[in-house]
Amino acid sequence: MDSRISARALASALGGWRGSGPAYEALADGVRLLCLDNRLAPSTALPAERELAAALGLSRTTVAAAYRSLRDTRHIESLRGSGSVTLPLRRNDPGSLDGAGVSIDLQQASPAAWPGLPAVIAEAMQDAPALVARIGYDVVGDPTLRSVIATHYTSRGLPTSPEQILVTTGAQSAIHLIASVLLSRADRVMLETPTYPHAADAFRRVGARLVGVPVDAVAGWDLERAAQSFARALPTLAYLMPDFHNPTGRTMSSEEASAFVSAAQTAGTLLVLDETTAQLDIDRASGPAPFPDDERIIRVASLGKTVWGGLRVGWVRAAPDIVRRLASGRPVHDLGTPEIEQAIATRLVPRLDEISRQRGDLLREGRDALVTALRGTLPGWQVPDVDGGVSLWVGLGEPLSTPLVMNARARGLALSAGSRFAVEGGHDRRLRVPFTAPPATLERAVEVLRHAWDDVRGGRTTPAREDFATVV
Repeated sequence: MDSRISARALASALGGWRGSGPAYEALADGVRLLCLDNRLAPSTALPAERELAAALGLSRTTVAAAYRSLRDTRHIESLRGSGSVTLPLRRNDPGSLDGAGVSIDLQQASPAAWPGLPAVIAEAMQDAPALVARIGYDVVGDPTLRSVIATHYTSRGLPTSPEQILVTTGAQSAIHLIASVLLSRADRVMLETPTYPHAADAFRRVGARLVGVPVDAVAGWDLERAAQSFARALPTLAYLMPDFHNPTGRTMSSEEASAFVSAAQTAGTLLVLDETTAQLDIDRASGPAPFPDDERIIRVASLGKTVWGGLRVGWVRAAPDIVRRLASGRPVHDLGTPEIEQAIATRLVPRLDEISRQRGDLLREGRDALVTALRGTLPGWQVPDVDGGVSLWVGLGEPLSTPLVMNARARGLALSAGSRFAVEGGHDRRLRVPFTAPPATLERAVEVLRHAWDDVRGGRTTPAREDFATVV
């Protein structure tokens, strides 16, 4: 056993696990989903049946039946003296049913590689003899790449020097580095809720206390709650995704941006702006919300969404003293970004505007196809209008996100439940549906969702066996 989760923590992580079917099977599916999302790692000890029953307000018999179901599907095993422990997932684990592999994976909201990337890689490889003659990685970043990134910011109206740039192995690496270097245990961190779950995980890992501020696809950011949170919690750091927020797709207005900047300045809070989706513009009427060039604002970006998720190059733009602190703390995490990938990125960054326009055309096709299919097939759902980004934050009208995701997975469609994006629980009435796949794939996904929705509203957490003739 590698770790243990308390009954209270498991109850919080489960979110809206209750469906309209048998309570024990809905609870079992909720635990399965946590395993599938890797929120429950293998070899994690689960709470005793009596403890979990008390935390969830259930009978011990119900929890015992749920654990029995989990043992039957080999998601847990019960060991004498050790209780129930999660097991490693089987390859293409469909959840509660065997033999139904994933045919459509919409858990990763990443577009396919930019078509011009192979030619850029081939061009960069012409310099391979010179590249392999060097050490091969750098803790701060190649000077040429740092310079072109600085020029990119300057062209956007944000004068930047190479000393303000630290190159990382992707945006997630940058967030982990910021969390580990700039935060101490029990520091408070403000995040939007819903939020990018891997960022929340990075802050939790260093022992930070998370404070959620609601954001909605239609209403935007809850500025009143934000002001109260800044004033009462005095967070050390606030993590925001102001442009095409993931998962809602919402972009901050000038009023919203100004409110966060003002409150952060008063509270002495570092603002971390995640700009990984900022250039995924489809048809936005106006530009992004303006944030000033302030020494307490840290910007994180990468080429993952814009160019290709397999190109692990990101960066931090911050005041030079913060860059030096991050560079000093980096060797604990990794020794630097590979020079070959930096050489490719050096050729791509000057072309980001061109690449983004092409990306916008691709994403428009997916977004329009998905919106049309959802509104036509599931008219009771709330489907927002978005101007860019990678996903729709769909309202289901009922707290059935977890059983819906489990049913869809058994049918071959992988999605993430709304609760995956919550900071303090909730969002069980929401579902993130990325539009980064081809239109035909998205239309098939909506058809699967229609069948899955009929099931969970009818009290069935898994498809009937005869339905497997029509899974994707």
